[in-house]
Amino acid sequence: MPAAKHIVYLKNEQSKIAVTSQLRAAIRAAVRAALKSEGFDYPTEVSVVLTDNEGIQALNKEYRGKDSPTDVLSFPLYGPDEDIEIPEGGRAELGDIVISLERAAVQAEEIGNTFEREIMFLCVHSVLHLLGWDHETSPEDERAMIDRQKSIMAQLDRKVKTSKA
Repeated sequence: MPAAKHIVYLKNEQSKIAVTSQLRAAIRAAVRAALKSEGFDYPTEVSVVLTDNEGIQALNKEYRGKDSPTDVLSFPLYGPDEDIEIPEGGRAELGDIVISLERAAVQAEEIGNTFEREIMFLCVHSVLHLLGWDHETSPEDERAMIDRQKSIMAQLDRKVKTSKA
């Protein structure tokens, strides 16, 4: 059996929300869909850490100077002006994604999303950051990133509908 092209490592560091096999599959599907949509065709490794509000607040304070919980943090290994290193015969390591499942559950309810879809959106958003997208640099960059997210989520929504049919 051939090795998976994109490896998504998952680590659960919280105990408030159950991490089901369905959620794990949704996370992997979202990361892979974002990479595919962005044309990132190299074997890749991405780490996804699932935490709670307390865990993400500590990271947000340490790395961004913001002493409040947030939904997701992205830790790209490469800066926006750096080329992603693709080792010959190896995998490109893109960075880490940290998601507060607690915050995501509240957001999903507020906007009428399923929990899994909200987590998938946060994964897509973060993968774009890992690939160099930044919605905070200008209104144009924000619009472009939003458009990419919508396109990738539409692809995922179609895939989910097709697999349930």
